[in-house]
Amino acid sequence: MRIAVTGLHGQVVTSLIERGRGVADIVPLGRPDLDLADRGSVLRAIAATNCEVVVNAAAYTAVDKAEDEIDLAMAINGAGAGHVAEAARIAEAPVLHLSTDYVFDGQLDRPYREDDPTGPAGAYGRTKLEGERCVQASGADSIILRTAWVYSPFGTNFVRTMLRLGETRPEVAVVADQQGNPTNALDIADALLAIAARLKQDRAPALRGVFHMTGRGEAVWADVAQATFEAAEHCGRKPVGVKRIGTADYPTRTARPANSRLDNTKLRKAYGIELPHWRMSLPDVVERLLKPN
Repeated sequence: MRIAVTGLHGQVVTSLIERGRGVADIVPLGRPDLDLADRGSVLRAIAATNCEVVVNAAAYTAVDKAEDEIDLAMAINGAGAGHVAEAARIAEAPVLHLSTDYVFDGQLDRPYREDDPTGPAGAYGRTKLEGERCVQASGADSIILRTAWVYSPFGTNFVRTMLRLGETRPEVAVVADQQGNPTNALDIADALLAIAARLKQDRAPALRGVFHMTGRGEAVWADVAQATFEAAEHCGRKPVGVKRIGTADYPTRTARPANSRLDNTKLRKAYGIELPHWRMSLPDVVERLLKPN
């Protein structure tokens, strides 16, 4: 199975390259050959891969900066997602598009289901929601997968940041009133490979549309920090304390969703896929991040 993936160095594409060995031929695409804001480059780059499946994993992800660069973020996350889906349609390949919990306002008192009303609180969420709409309008054979709180041994992410801070601090203050589902990008990659294989052979409408895909188990950011430091201790790091603070104590330009929890029931019923619990996946990531290069 030959899979074209947008992005060169992101957490998901790097995870796909690792998990795809012996399973699929992963073809990462990025600048200068592919620029999501440039329709022509997207169509040419994807066509040149002769791919059987397309994964759109690249995005503009600077949540706060998007407030000042809304046009650029929209060109990449909105129209750019549509370009990728158009290229997949031309290639007669299914497209797996990654989206986010930020399409919701975060005010619900339970995990969000796919049919809950969207209502992004900031520019980043609005651009990602527009991307979903562009993919759906493209006519491509598509599945939209919303995920959240992604971490991995690769790139910049919360777990890596906590380990860096823990090197020099006896205690780290971490927000404890935002809920979500921490999700290992390596687990995302495993699921994407399984979904891609199924889409290629099964035309069932129930396998298409919008799905939520996050790690099992809920947490607040302080829980993830504490688990990270505990795993690091097992690897020989000194103990680090966690001071639990409120969102108001750590202001950001764009409001983060108080509730980022996503309900994954639909994915489990349609595909039989359930990502591992975040507490099972996290220690291995921490161990890899702490290994000397």
